[in-house]
Amino acid sequence: MSDYEVGQNVVIYPGTVIGAGAKILDNAVVGKQPSLSPRSTAKREPLPPTVIGPGTIISTGAIVFAGTTIGARVIIGDQACVRERVVVGDDVVIGRGSLVENDTTIGAMTKIQADAYITAYSTLEEHVFIAPCVVTTNDNYMGRTEQRHALIKGPTIRRGARIGGGAILCPGIEIGEEAFVGAGAVVTKSVPPRVVVVGSPARVLRDVPADELLDPA
Repeated sequence: MSDYEVGQNVVIYPGTVIGAGAKILDNAVVGKQPSLSPRSTAKREPLPPTVIGPGTIISTGAIVFAGTTIGARVIIGDQACVRERVVVGDDVVIGRGSLVENDTTIGAMTKIQADAYITAYSTLEEHVFIAPCVVTTNDNYMGRTEQRHALIKGPTIRRGARIGGGAILCPGIEIGEEAFVGAGAVVTKSVPPRVVVVGSPARVLRDVPADELLDPA
């Protein structure tokens, strides 16, 4: 008897490590190998098995690729996808239909809501909040020129930062600790810690109120 739960029509690739109390629900796929375009910038070395932490839930129709490590008590929502070489910390939520691309790190207690797009080579620290339909980007050249290969990088979103619904984050920027990006903002430059930015292009509006900070002191 296994100490985890597997639903109907689930595909689990060989070598996958599944922690105690985990649930892999109907039609989910775990440990999938990537199929890369000849023009893809993703790495091509062999991938280690997927690791699913204890108490984690891989919801209906979700896909987790090989080479990814998912922490404890994570929820990956229905039809969400987590690509290869991603590290997800404990107690993270990845909402329905969201996509986390390759070579991304997500810190503990972070929440990514429905239909968000986290581009490859991004870093999200602990306690980050990503609202629905947020879009992150990593290529200022949008597929043109060889120069882009050395410069591709997603955003770095520091501890406790919050990104409002439908916001767009441009490549390589940093969102400072506990910063607040308003809904629909287009963030073209790095954002200082503990400020509110709004608009397109995003501009500083005010400081984040002290009672909203994780560490008010």
